Amino acid sequence: MKMNRTTQILAAAMLGVALAAGVGGAGPAVADDDPDNGIDVSVTIEPNTTPGEVSMTVADNGGVALQEDGSNAAARQFVGTLPTVTVTDSRRPEEIPAGDFWAVVGQASEFTATSGSAPPIGPQYLGWRPRLLSDSSSGAVEAGEPVSSVISDGSGAPTVGLQGQELLVSTANSADEIGTWQVNAGLALRTPTDVAAGEYHSTLTLSLFNQS
Repeated sequence: MKMNRTTQILAAAMLGVALAAGVGGAGPAVADDDPDNGIDVSVTIEPNTTPGEVSMTVADNGGVALQEDGSNAAARQFVGTLPTVTVTDSRRPEEIPAGDFWAVVGQASEFTATSGSAPPIGPQYLGWRPRLLSDSSSGAVEAGEPVSSVISDGSGAPTVGLQGQELLVSTANSADEIGTWQVNAGLALRTPTDVAAGEYHSTLTLSLFNQS
């Protein structure tokens, strides 16, 4: 007769109890917890010698589709949100040179129509409002200042758009704070009211600079 694994274990356990009880009427056997039978498990962890770095990643996205919102007699306005950008400084304090700083900047290309018939919309019509999503424990990491389209949004922000490199987030002194921060930005494309109908595409390029 074949016994499965569970039956074999139960049978062995019952036999052990029966043998223990048959010797001088003693009760069930007690496990030996003698500390001399313990096994020492050790590990030696060497200091981490891999140098840290400042890096940037952009959240997975399928692009930003701007939607019309806030248009008026002065301009047609199309808004959206920049995907979350993460900056990580994994360096140790002793690895950071004096005066070291980092910054993320953004610059847009002109919006070109997919049909090819409508004139392009210059990057100066695209503005943004950066937002720091993570706490800065020291206040050393800050989001960049808002930038408006050349057609002012009425906020008083510089009306230069993203035709040049504009600041998204930065720190003036890397040694003041080390860690990870997230930032995004509200985007606003403000065009003349007579802008040609059509589907347009632009590329917003983000660049991380780390200098001493």
